Order: sequence, then C-alpha cells, then structure tokens
Amino acid sequence: PSAAETGAAESACARSTSPCWCVVTTLRNQITTRTIPPTLRNSRAGRRRQAGKFFIHRLWRKIEVMAILSIQSHVSYGHVGNSAAVFPLQRIGHEVWPVHTVNFSNHTGYGEWTGELIPAAQVASIIDGIQARGAFPTIDAILSGYQGGSDIADAIVDAVAKIKAENPNALYACDPVMGNAKSGCFVSDLIPPLLRDKVVPVADIITPNQFELSYLTGVDADDIDSTLKAAEAARKIGPETILVTSVLRPDRPEHTIEMIAVNDQGAWKVQTPFLDIKRNGSGDVTAALFTGHYVRDKDAAGALAKTAAAVYELIELTHAKDSRELLLIDAQESYVHPTHQFEVTKIA
Repeated sequence: PSAAETGAAESACARSTSPCWCVVTTLRNQITTRTIPPTLRNSRAGRRRQAGKFFIHRLWRKIEVMAILSIQSHVSYGHVGNSAAVFPLQRIGHEVWPVHTVNFSNHTGYGEWTGELIPAAQVASIIDGIQARGAFPTIDAILSGYQGGSDIADAIVDAVAKIKAENPNALYACDPVMGNAKSGCFVSDLIPPLLRDKVVPVADIITPNQFELSYLTGVDADDIDSTLKAAEAARKIGPETILVTSVLRPDRPEHTIEMIAVNDQGAWKVQTPFLDIKRNGSGDVTAALFTGHYVRDKDAAGALAKTAAAVYELIELTHAKDSRELLLIDAQESYVHPTHQFEVTKIA
C-alpha cells in the first residue's frame, strides 16, 4: 500500500474499537478494488500486486469471518434453534454450518407440531461429513442448544473432542436448554443430568438462565450474590465463561431485567427495560450473538453489551408489532448497528 493508503488505515484505526480488523478492512477496500492494467498483469509488478490483493483478502477473512458449527433444533416455520441462531450470526459476519437435532414444522410452544427427532447417528454422520471436507481445523466455535433426544449429548461431546484435536483454539459454547422458572423443565427428564454431567464439563462457555444455572450447580440463583456464587460453581464444573440470562433479582429496579457475564477477568452486569413478552427463540438468539461476539476477541463485557442491545431491540420490535414469532429478519440491522446502548457495570 502507498503512504496515503497506510495513513487512511491508521486514521480509521484510531476511530475503531477493533483496530486490527479496521486496518485490514480499510486496506482491503482500497487495494482489492483496484484494476490491474492488462499491460501489467504478466509483469513482475503485476504479479506482486495480484499477490498483495490475495494476501489482504485472506487476512481480512481470517480476522473478520469466523466459522461456527451450530448443533441445534430446526423448525420450518418461525425462529427457534438453528432457525433463530444462524441468520444473526451470519449478519454479524460469521460463516455458520448448521447441524439439526430435530426437524419440526414449528416450535413446541404451539402445543402441536409435525416432524421428528433426528437420531444421534445421523447427527454424527453429518458432522463426520464436514470433517471429511477437511473443515475441522477452520472451525472457531461450536454452539449447541436444544438437543432433542437424550442420545445427542454423546454426538456433541464427540464432535467437540474431534474438533479441538484439530484446532485446540476452538471454543465450545453450550446453551443448556432445560426450562425456566415460570414453565419448569420442558425437556425430557433424561436431558438435564446429561447436560450437567457430560456436556457442560467440556464447554468453554455456557449461557443458562437462572433456573438452568441453579439446576446445574445446586446453588439457588436469586439475587446478585447468589447468582455470582452459582456462576462460580458452574465454572468449577468446566466452563471458563458464564452468561446468565433473564436475571430477575428481587431488588432490581422496577420494569428491568438483567444479564450477567462471569469469567477469569471478572463479572459484569447489563440492565435493560423489561418487556412483558415471552417469545420462543429469544434465548437461542442471545446465546448465538454472545458466542459470535465473544469468539472474536474474548471480551466478555463487550460481547455482553452488544448482545443486550441487539436482543432488546429484537424483542422490542416483536412486541411493538404483536408478532407471535420473533421478527428475526426485520430486526437484522440491530445485530450490527443497534440504536440502543446499555451500560455494562463491573460487579466483581
């Protein structure tokens, strides 16, 4: 790049919260859009310029685009599981490879649905096929959610082990979907102990709500102190980073709801207005966005802020339009450029 191009990149870097990505993106936009004159294409200078374009493009992809394997349920109508997680992850710039654990017409909250659970052997076969393409070393994160059958746990744990053997830096994020305080447990009785004893111990990140966190740890998560105590108990099981969703502490300000993130660097809380609406799939979007942001720079506080703003705006729009399903597509700009900013406070 010329001195002018380098200066432009440095100027953009100074204004960016992601300097490395910003520099490479600026150079990519300036360099890769150039046309190499035909008279130079076969010359030494032309070959150098073409090689430079290729290098900058590859470096941009490596920094900006990451590959995420998402093992979750699928519905044709509406947005839960992979049908909720994949698009927001793609919208923030990730490559996503979905593997489905169920194939339903719609989510079970309607009380009736068609379709079937996908056998673990078939799930494992799909993952093996991805491995056969030589893709495992390029996977930056594995995300799992609703598991369907109790046999899926082994397929997930096996996939995580195989991927980490080929890429030790890959992160596994588990959304331990079991239920909530209002509805109780809505999965098979076999699922919760498998999550607690087999899946969560191999995870790097988990994203439970307070109800699920209490089950996993045996510690009642109620106020801030008890929720932090439960999060630390969960970290002792295996995960390094805990995102606690839908935190409804008794002493919170009226009409608010919170999320808490905990890892080795500390604990942070974000508070948003409480919208009196429950839509299936909002937790799947939350887990996906937090994982997608966290995997880039391992900044839990930053991922918490971006996730809270995006999910709030998604639910706000869904509520405003009185939609039975999340307005996942309508809210897409909120995933990358949310208009709300909520303060993230360090609490430990």
